[in-house]
Amino acid sequence: DGRGRGPVGIARAWAAVLRRPRRFFTTGVAPGEQAPGLAFAVVVAVVYVAGLLAVQPGLILGTSVVPILVLLVTAVVAAPAGLHLIAAIQTVLLMLTVDDRAGVSETVQVVAYATAPCALTWIPVPAVAAACTLYGAGLLLVGLATVHETSLPRAIVAGGIPAVLVFGIGFRGLWLLAALVGS
Repeated sequence: DGRGRGPVGIARAWAAVLRRPRRFFTTGVAPGEQAPGLAFAVVVAVVYVAGLLAVQPGLILGTSVVPILVLLVTAVVAAPAGLHLIAAIQTVLLMLTVDDRAGVSETVQVVAYATAPCALTWIPVPAVAAACTLYGAGLLLVGLATVHETSLPRAIVAGGIPAVLVFGIGFRGLWLLAALVGS
């Protein structure tokens, strides 16, 4: 029946998707249940941005009101719009690669819940942050294979571009990996 709501539901979903992803994607993603996934993605994005602002105070210039505005824009505009844009791209790619797939709402939820480890990518240790983005990309691919009942290789083909967009660019995974390789 989808995920629980509120802070407890979000915390349980976060722990469940990190511990048992296949089971989570099998039981925690339900048709027509976008709201819990959207709330989850917003919380992850806000935690990520708040963490970045806390550990990199010079990241944005301005008064103390500016970080609050950045968090507000993240919660109300950036996270919801980004989630639905990526889910739309993912849906088109699934249409091209998977014959009998689940619906759009399930795809939105898979993308949303795959971001779970990225709540920790603000941690100023490149290896930890990079591992979080790689784990998130892996969760996306496992989630696609599980929810859309397709093979992992087909999920990789369908989910490769969205994984790079979300985890490589959105959560800075490409830059983190480059920093690790360069050091």
